[in-house]
Parts: sequence; C-alpha cells; structure tokens
Amino acid sequence: MENTEKKVGATAEAATTSAKANKKYIATIVGLGVMTAVVVVLQLLSSVIRFGPFSITLALTPIIVGGALYGIWGGGWLGLVMGLTVLLSGDATAFLEVNAVGTILVVLIKGAAAGLVASLVYKAIEKKNVYPAVICAGITAPVVNTGIFFIGCLIFFMDTIREWAGQSDAIGFIFTSMIGLNFFVELAVNMALATVTVTIIGYAKKILNNR
Repeated sequence: MENTEKKVGATAEAATTSAKANKKYIATIVGLGVMTAVVVVLQLLSSVIRFGPFSITLALTPIIVGGALYGIWGGGWLGLVMGLTVLLSGDATAFLEVNAVGTILVVLIKGAAAGLVASLVYKAIEKKNVYPAVICAGITAPVVNTGIFFIGCLIFFMDTIREWAGQSDAIGFIFTSMIGLNFFVELAVNMALATVTVTIIGYAKKILNNR
C-alpha cells in the first residue's frame, strides 16, 4: 500500500513538472514570437529614419529585452531577425549591388552577434544588479553591431568606399559619413530607454515565473 502511494505521488509530481515545463516552453515560443514581430516593425521603421546616408537601428533595445527574458540564443535569434529584416527591406541595396554574398554575411552576422554578445553580457551581470546589466548590454549591442559592420567594410567594400569618399580618406569617410553619428544615436536610444527596459524585464519575468 505504501509503495503504491509513493508511486502515485511520484507520478503526480512528474506530471506536474511536465505540465510546468510545457507551459514554460509555450510561453517562451509565444514571447519570442511577439518580440520577433516587435523587432521586425522597429527595424522597418528604422529604415526610414536616417542620419546621413544610412539608417539607424531601433531594434537593439527589444533584442536586449528578448535576451534577458529568453536567454542568449533568444537574443541571437532576435538579432538574426533584425539582419534578415534589413536585407528584405532593401536597406542594404547599395551594398548588395556591390557584393551580394559579402553583404548577406555581414548583415546577418552583425545582427546575430549583437544579440548574442549583448545577452551574454546581460546574463554575466544580471545577478549582481539588473540596471548595470541593461546599461552594459545596451552599450555592447551597438558596439558589436557597428564593429562587425566596420570589419565587413574593410573586407568586402573598400574599393567602392574609396570611390564614395572621393578625395577624402576612406577610413575617415566610414567613421564620419557611414557609422559615426548612427552609432551614437543608437547608443543614446539604448541609454535613454534603460530604465524602461529594466521595468519591462522585471514585469515580464514576474509573469513568466508565475506560470
């Protein structure tokens, strides 16, 4: 009798654990779906907001939120979605015409890497204090995004950039006309939204933990 009760109890406990795991899995899928839509919409909006010849990226903040809520691979997925949206929106047309393969590689890698690395930074600091974790992730995302773009320019597009620069120094042209102002705007947006980001993460985690 006692053994039967133990077996029944173990079965019930296993069923409860399985149900909780399923709920968490479903919540993660739904949450990532919502965050994916947010990233797509913000990136499409970004394509019409320009400081100089190139658009800024507004999707870095939801990528940070996604990484905080759904883990490092969640952040990487959202960064990849950002890159795919850039390609599909036509925002990278000027580079696609020069080197399609190089453009696709750079855009996808910089987006995914920005999400992955920013999420790693957030997770490394989160247990000590959420606010510094958001600040550091908010700095990391545009640094990685812009840094890989710069490296991609050096590898795939320097001949074209020299033509664009004319009599100016090509490297200086990249910083002043292609990435300089955009980088600082993206960084400023992340810093300005830091408090809101912390609030969203805290609220969303309470909901997820109560499921």
